Amino acid sequence: MKALITGASSGLGKDFAIKLSNLGYDLILVSRNKTNLKKVSKLCRTNVVIEDLDLSLEKNCKLLFNKYRGVDILINNAGFGLFGNFYETNLDKEINMIDLNVKAVHILTKLYLKQMIKKDSGRILNVASSAAFLPGPLMSTYYSTKSYVFKLTAAIYEELKQIKSNVKVSILCPGPVDTNFNNVAKVSFSVKSLSSNYVTNYAIKKMFKNKLVIIPGVMSKIGAFGCKFAPLKLLLKIDYKIQKGKLK
Repeated sequence: MKALITGASSGLGKDFAIKLSNLGYDLILVSRNKTNLKKVSKLCRTNVVIEDLDLSLEKNCKLLFNKYRGVDILINNAGFGLFGNFYETNLDKEINMIDLNVKAVHILTKLYLKQMIKKDSGRILNVASSAAFLPGPLMSTYYSTKSYVFKLTAAIYEELKQIKSNVKVSILCPGPVDTNFNNVAKVSFSVKSLSSNYVTNYAIKKMFKNKLVIIPGVMSKIGAFGCKFAPLKLLLKIDYKIQKGKLK
């Protein structure tokens, strides 16, 4: 059994690696941070291969797939956020975010999904966010990328169901998690963050139960439910206030 995890050098990716290794999976761990990948590999019990690749580059996504085609689990976890008014944030950083949060997920999901459908087995877990349910003023690009991941994965789920495939896809939509994401995005959550350990335990458990949308934490579940019924303009006001409260 083999699992490939992107964004595996810290946070959720690191904990996914340790937990799947404890379940007997050999690992392919991907991140730009080779030093941290080596540290994570030492915490794993099974065989680990590390790849220090920038997946915001299309050629590296294809290189990764061509090198490691036969995996049983793909976890698309790599991604980052950026805080600020859309008219003020750095365009180059936003394009890089779209390339990593959207383009890399799209490419790797498509390439590995084709292989999994051929053998009629495999799992893909795409890490989105509770941001997928909200419009996201002050983090508009990040929220938009996570909405893309959510809708793409949900659509794939139905396509697989229609062809009666045994391949399974899931979407992880956590709220605030205590990881390095906050430092990169330069935000601080006003509500208590869930631990990465809790989120990954919950996600793995639900993934193996073939759950489509995985939302850890009671408050996040309530928030996602409320988003279905609240008027858009009200959501915008509420979300803006929440976002502004994150500013460090």
